[in-house]
Amino acid sequence: MTFSDLNLVGVLVAFFFSFISGAIWFGPKTFYPVWMKAKGNTSGQLTGEQNKPALLFGGTFLGVLIQTLTLAVIINSVQVGNPELGVLQGAGIGLAVGVGIGMFASLSHRLFGGESLKVWIIETANDALNLTVAGAIITFFN
Repeated sequence: MTFSDLNLVGVLVAFFFSFISGAIWFGPKTFYPVWMKAKGNTSGQLTGEQNKPALLFGGTFLGVLIQTLTLAVIINSVQVGNPELGVLQGAGIGLAVGVGIGMFASLSHRLFGGESLKVWIIETANDALNLTVAGAIITFFN
C-alpha cells in the first residue's frame, strides 16, 4: 500500500467534513460552553497561554489530516482482500478506529491528568463520529 493508491478526492472530502464537524461540535452554541465548564474554566475563554490561533488551528488541521489519511490507508488495505467493501463497512472501520483506538487511547491520560469523564466524552466522541463518517466517505469514493 502506498499513498499513490489513495483516492485523494475521498480523503479530502472526508478531511473537510471532519474539520467542519469539529468546528460545529466545539462551537459556542454546541459543546464549547459545556466542555469549558467541565474543564473548570468558568469564564469560557481561553487563557493567554492557550489562545494561540496558529497553533490551535494548525495543530487541529494537521491532526485531522493525519487521522483521515491513516483511516484511508487502513480502508484501502482492507479493500485489497475485500474489494466489495461497502460504505457501511467503511463506516464500521471508522467507528472501530474512532472508538477502539481514538477514544480509548486517551482515557488513562485524561483520568491520570485529572480530567473528568465528561471532558473525555465531549472531546473524543467528536473524533469517533468524524472517523465513522470519514470511513463511509472514503469507502464511497474508492
